[in-house]
Amino acid sequence: MKIHTGEKSFSCNICEFRCNTKSNLHSHMKIHAGEKPLSCNICGGKYFRKDNLQRHMKIHTGEKPFSCHICEFRCNTKSNLQRHMKIHAEEKPFSCHICEYRCTTKGNLRTHVKIHTEEKHLSCNICGGRYLKKYNLQRHMKIHTGAKPSS
Repeated sequence: MKIHTGEKSFSCNICEFRCNTKSNLHSHMKIHAGEKPLSCNICGGKYFRKDNLQRHMKIHTGEKPFSCHICEFRCNTKSNLQRHMKIHAEEKPFSCHICEYRCTTKGNLRTHVKIHTEEKHLSCNICGGRYLKKYNLQRHMKIHTGAKPSS
């Protein structure tokens, strides 16, 4: 009945987490104890919940059960698909406070803001172009080498 009523009578004494069963609270407390009893047999990654380990395993198996109904994009989590769908909806809720740039994720905005706030310490030894990230410099260098850019 607690599920139907939304009653959450068990609460964590460390954070504000609340739940409806003692077993859920017990599982939650493992976060605070740093206990991660489950491990990936491929890379050794540690997890405290079985569902987190199962989601992680999809990285190794290449399983991508979630697919976009508009394009051919596939991914391994529902949250990644939801983030991808914002591209099609042209929903860009995050905006730069310095320029008019808008994007779909907080992470993309953080990366963008570095363009304004951090020194571009990597430079092209051919034309002097400056970059924040090694990846962007490597992509730029393909202009000079004639290599096919990767997407």
